[in-house]
Amino acid sequence: MPVPEADGRHRASAAFSLSFLSLVFSITAFSSSYWCEGTRKVAKPFCTGDSKGDLCIRFNSPDGNGSQAVQYIWETGDDKFVEKKFHAGIWYSCEETINEDGEKCRSFISLTPASDRGVLWLSIVAELLYVLLLLTGNILMSVEMCYYSSVIDGLKINAFSAVVTVLAGLLGMVAHMMYTTVFQMTVNLGPEDWRPHTWDYGWSYGLAWTSFACCMAAAVTTINKYTKTILEFKHKRKKLERSFRIEYKFPDHTAPEKVCNVYVNSFQNSTDDPTHALRSLRHLATISVL
Repeated sequence: MPVPEADGRHRASAAFSLSFLSLVFSITAFSSSYWCEGTRKVAKPFCTGDSKGDLCIRFNSPDGNGSQAVQYIWETGDDKFVEKKFHAGIWYSCEETINEDGEKCRSFISLTPASDRGVLWLSIVAELLYVLLLLTGNILMSVEMCYYSSVIDGLKINAFSAVVTVLAGLLGMVAHMMYTTVFQMTVNLGPEDWRPHTWDYGWSYGLAWTSFACCMAAAVTTINKYTKTILEFKHKRKKLERSFRIEYKFPDHTAPEKVCNVYVNSFQNSTDDPTHALRSLRHLATISVL
């Protein structure tokens, strides 16, 4: 049975939807700073003025800071430290400030060890190419769905969009893996005033890999649509050739194949589904015999 036209449109719509989701997820993850999240253990500052609470070190007398007498602090061990939350991405690393609102952000590139900075730049370039190829694939898929001059042109666009989407997925996978490696090296060899006490991957990291999964799913769907159409067309053509040899007594044994070739060549400028149009070959073969 030939592939219904509605089935082909559904596959094209599914591939476009997956590719568009992948593009949105990749841009969101690339521009965010929540690839990794965790805490840093830092020493509490001394309480000044009216500062109160557990986020600063208090003296044994209210005027401890201005007195020349011996002062004592009661915090010992882990009580002298406070955990500050932080989150980092490809571009920035931000951490909360003690006794103040807001966050303090630094460039993640400046925190990366010099030996790994080149790998980080490669990761950034790969991420940019990933987004660019996803955008190109989306444009090609939308052109395939909305407009093409012939079925042959539609199949060419379909094949090219599949190749572009596969390349995008490979670049995205490499970029994500390189950033993971760079971040782990920065945790071990980065500045002392930045190294986290505990950390884990954030929602942006999960979103980036979800984008990769959607990209590969779109590529598989596009390749499946192209392959299924071509195989169905070839199968229908061979089936009709065998039927011609049985039903009609062609003087030339290659006549059935020539009939199919003439019809396919004349069909290149048509926008109909080739697997449906091959049905009319019987009428053409009858005319050829006569």
